[in-house]
Amino acid sequence: MHILFVADGRSPTTRRYLASLRSLDYRITLVSTFPCAPVEGVEALYVLPVAFGGWAGSQVGSNAANPRAINQGPRRAVARFRSLFLAGRYILGPLTLAGYGRKLARMVRNLKPDLVHAMRIPFEGMLGSYTPQDTPLVVSIWGNDLTLHALGSSMMGSLTRRTLKRANGLIADASRDIRLGHGWGFSADQPALVVPGAGGIDLEELNRIRFNRVDLLTDYVPAGVPLVVNPRGFRPGSVRNDTFFASIPLVLQRNPRVAFVCPAMAGQEEALQAVQKYNLKNRLILLPHLPQSQLWDLFGRSTAVVSVSQHDGTPNSLLEAIACDCFPIAGDIESIREWIVPGRNGLLVEPTRPAALAEAVLNAMDNPEMRKRAAVMNQRLIRERVEVGIVREKIRAFYEKIVPNS
Repeated sequence: MHILFVADGRSPTTRRYLASLRSLDYRITLVSTFPCAPVEGVEALYVLPVAFGGWAGSQVGSNAANPRAINQGPRRAVARFRSLFLAGRYILGPLTLAGYGRKLARMVRNLKPDLVHAMRIPFEGMLGSYTPQDTPLVVSIWGNDLTLHALGSSMMGSLTRRTLKRANGLIADASRDIRLGHGWGFSADQPALVVPGAGGIDLEELNRIRFNRVDLLTDYVPAGVPLVVNPRGFRPGSVRNDTFFASIPLVLQRNPRVAFVCPAMAGQEEALQAVQKYNLKNRLILLPHLPQSQLWDLFGRSTAVVSVSQHDGTPNSLLEAIACDCFPIAGDIESIREWIVPGRNGLLVEPTRPAALAEAVLNAMDNPEMRKRAAVMNQRLIRERVEVGIVREKIRAFYEKIVPNS
């Protein structure tokens, strides 16, 4: 089978999903909506920077190897004024679709893939909706596509509806989004699948890293202190880092030994302001984007992971953290309740309440037995629902349902 993916080629989620398919021997073409480095296993790579993708910020992928990239040209402005850029993208981004959509349609006609898979609705799925009707289109929903971005403007709502009406199949990382997708126009007669957005977790690889630890983080992370990790970076409108930052001094009042570690926040203006505002020097540790192996290592060293969002699906980083026996504390929203039962295998908090988050962190720190019970339950969940071999087989069967006899 030849699959043409429309995706953010910088994204670790995209790259791990494609890596998970390698053993299926698919031919893969990638149309990236952002300039990106080559992706292993991809037969051909094209870039269609729809919705100002050429102005890529520092959140993922290609800038991980160059943390200073946010200081260059428009990228610095994007990083500094994310919320304004997001609002502007809701209004101006749709205006770029028609031209790039025609280019994608020509690519599909020339390359003749068996299937087009657009990973995320804005703007990859919207671009994918220009796929010629004789080629099946699968759309993935990521996190806040329907609960946040679709409501960003009337045009975003209209394009979301167009995308889901065009889709021949739908993949989401939360059952909630399949239900919401039907309300946005996805036909109940078409196939749908719920699997992690990154294609599952390779437990063999993860455990090899966990139990053959190479001490790569010593220069950054203090030894001998309890760690809380926030791996979410900055996601305007979704992740409530304002709540996270405001909770830290409340935790430190009662447990001053705790250190809070934040990958993907080094050099970020919001994080630097929080250090000053709350006097968090040496307690709030801002790291650059970490390679997957170092991120998993950090999860294994940390007591708890914090993922406080008000719009989300199932964050891959949250699943990876609990696979490393890191106790999860997350925002109390519907998609996360598909994974976490409060008090049993994690804690959920109101995303706007710093005091509630502080109490949850202190509760986790003070209750090793609760953490042990949670780890047992979470390991079972990961093995049964997230292991890459299980997820890969579900994806294969889903694709073959869309394109039988391929």
